[in-house]
This record gives sequence, structure tokens and C-alpha cells, in this order.
Amino acid sequence: MAKGLQSRGGRKAEPRAWQRMLSGRRLDLLDPSPMDIEVEDIAHGLARVARWNGQTLGDHSFSVAQHSVVVEEIAAHIQPGLDPKWRLAALLHDAAEYVIGDMISPFKAALGFDYRSFEDRLETAIHVRFGLPAHTPAPIKKLIKQADRACAFFEATQLAGFTHAEALGFFGAPPAGYALTIEPLPPPEAQARYVQRFHVLSEAAGFETGNIAFETE
Repeated sequence: MAKGLQSRGGRKAEPRAWQRMLSGRRLDLLDPSPMDIEVEDIAHGLARVARWNGQTLGDHSFSVAQHSVVVEEIAAHIQPGLDPKWRLAALLHDAAEYVIGDMISPFKAALGFDYRSFEDRLETAIHVRFGLPAHTPAPIKKLIKQADRACAFFEATQLAGFTHAEALGFFGAPPAGYALTIEPLPPPEAQARYVQRFHVLSEAAGFETGNIAFETE
């Protein structure tokens, strides 16, 4: 048998560039369509993606799904009265990782622009799917990044073996008045919490989660 995939014309077929999700959707990884994105697929994937490449304490890895729920909570603590749609953006800030996994920051930097471009296309499709602006405003991106780093501080010191001084150096101090004790959840529970929070925020933002809304501003 000849090596590689063959087309009818005898030429090699293009390699498969889509992934089948448990919902039955087929997501084109190179040109993702909002119509092929479902929150249940996102939650299922993120609940099984480990932060810190799984190098954490506990019976369960600390999942990206659980991390995302915490980041949304921290963002609302930093900026009380934050609009529900931006809280939803915080919850979805790592949603692309349900397809591409959670690469640690040093590896992302090594991969460079092409990885970032791929991640950005997928994030845009996710935002469009759920009614958010395709591009998050800079002040909101800054807020979510601050919340993300705060969560990373707690993860680093409680789960990943960093000293307090090391974590301060890498992530900065968490916001005043916010405390967190992390207990990594089993995947089904982390998945359920993510989906539940998604629906609460989507309803509060006035989005119809069953429909695709195209907002560009």
C-alpha cells in the first residue's frame, strides 16, 4: 500500500484539518466557523486540559475550566459592576485551549506569531458564536490579563511549588481583598461549573445562547 493519503487523481490528499467534537460538530482548525462551536464542547475539553502541564499537587489536575471560572470571579472583584458580557469574555478567555491545549507561556513565546495568529482566529470565532465583540477592547483585555495573573499567583504558590517571592516576581501581587484557596475539581464537576456559569452570564448579558450573533464593535 502506498504511503500517505491518495486522492482519486493519484495525488496526495490534503491532511485533515478539522476535529470532530463530541457534539458531532466538525471544527476546521485552520478556518474555524462560529457555527461549529458549542459551549458543551468547550467545557468538556477545558475540564480535561491541565494547567501547568499537570505539574501540580492534588488528586486531580487543576483544569483550565476551573481556572477560567476563577478568573471571571477575580475580574469582577477588581472591577465591581463589570458588565456581564465582559465577565463572559473573562470566562471564555482561554476557551481556544479546548482545541489547542494549554501551552505554558515560555513555549508560546518560542512558537511565535504563527501560534498567536491561530489562537486569535479561534478566539474570534468563539466570541462571534456567543455574541461578544470579535475583538475585546484593550481595557477589558488588560483587566482579564490582570485577573489571569492573579489566579496564576494562587496556583503557583498553592499547587505548582513556587515560593511566595517567586510568584510575586513572575505574576505580581493578587488584588487587595481577594483570597483564594484552591481545591482542584474532578473533570465532570469542573465541566458542569463552567457550563452553569456560562449560561448565567449569557442570560445576564441578554444573549440567546442558541443563536449566533455577529457583533464587530
